[in-house]
Amino acid sequence: MSTKVQEITRYPDSVDPVKTDGRDVDRGLADLIGEASHQNAEPKDQHIQEIAEAPWRNVPSVAREDPTYFDRPMLKKSVWSPDIPIYYFLGGAAGAALTLGAALQLVSRGHYDRVRQLSEACHWIGIVGSTGGALFLIHDLGRPSRFLYMMRVFRPTSPMNMGVWILAGAAPTAITTGLLINRRGIWGRIGEVTGYASGVFGAALAGYTGVLVSNTAIPVWQQSRRWVPVMFMASSAAAAASVIDLISADEVTRSVTRVFGAVGRAAEIAATYKTEQVAAAIPKVGEALHRGGPGALWRLATVLTAASLGVSFFAGKSRKKVVVAGWLGAAGSLCLRLAVHYVGNASALDPKASFHQQRNA
Repeated sequence: MSTKVQEITRYPDSVDPVKTDGRDVDRGLADLIGEASHQNAEPKDQHIQEIAEAPWRNVPSVAREDPTYFDRPMLKKSVWSPDIPIYYFLGGAAGAALTLGAALQLVSRGHYDRVRQLSEACHWIGIVGSTGGALFLIHDLGRPSRFLYMMRVFRPTSPMNMGVWILAGAAPTAITTGLLINRRGIWGRIGEVTGYASGVFGAALAGYTGVLVSNTAIPVWQQSRRWVPVMFMASSAAAAASVIDLISADEVTRSVTRVFGAVGRAAEIAATYKTEQVAAAIPKVGEALHRGGPGALWRLATVLTAASLGVSFFAGKSRKKVVVAGWLGAAGSLCLRLAVHYVGNASALDPKASFHQQRNA
């Protein structure tokens, strides 16, 4: 014997309410009978409410002077977790350190001195940074196999695919160099070769994430796509110099990082300003860099990097000031990578930014 279940209405305030018994059984195909058929079903559609926007209560109007698609975003925000900007930071610092280490290795060829020791330290920074960055990347992917799946193809037109190959080349060559670089005989020669190879991979690792970020439809980064990779490269150099300042105290190290770090920090500030200027050519696109928490994080990154540059310039022989400059520089670089992530999400969810950019294309 069948029992009629109380009818309920889903989305009663929407423009298209749905009448249902909660079980969505087509009575033309089946009857609702048997045990528990008399119970009322009151679904709350919790999952739907989490992944979908709230229904329209009234049919929205379109502004004729500045039309969008009912003020709904054209794009979806990134699904990446904060693991990815941390990977940007660690990978960038590691890549710049490997490049600096290869350059110092070339300068000190045939001599084991303090420059050679600094080169070895740079390679170990590259080892730790590239390995740590890979762990954050794999954690965001969810399973290590997903990282390996991306290596089934080699596609130079895809920054993401090339990034996997760059990371897969940087970490092993850096580890080999760190273990063999100062040994005698054939092992030492292998370490020399892999040291130069890690420098090449490191330069690509320091900047490819900037290409990846700017190779999207997100208005703010697509608009400033020529300067975002430069900003990432400069920030990577500043981060590497900051890490070296924190772990090494001798005068040779200080003389190298004073120049390398100053160039990186100054270039980061200049590239950040140029990125902001180009994005602001379309005012609505540039708004994401000044609005809310993401905009505050963007400004904080510049303030920290500028403070690091100033403290480093006046540090002299003071170890404490060098350490302060190192912490400020590392924090500025990390804040910049986080700002890129969250500013991009804010820009993607702004429908007017997308429409204004398309109209100005």
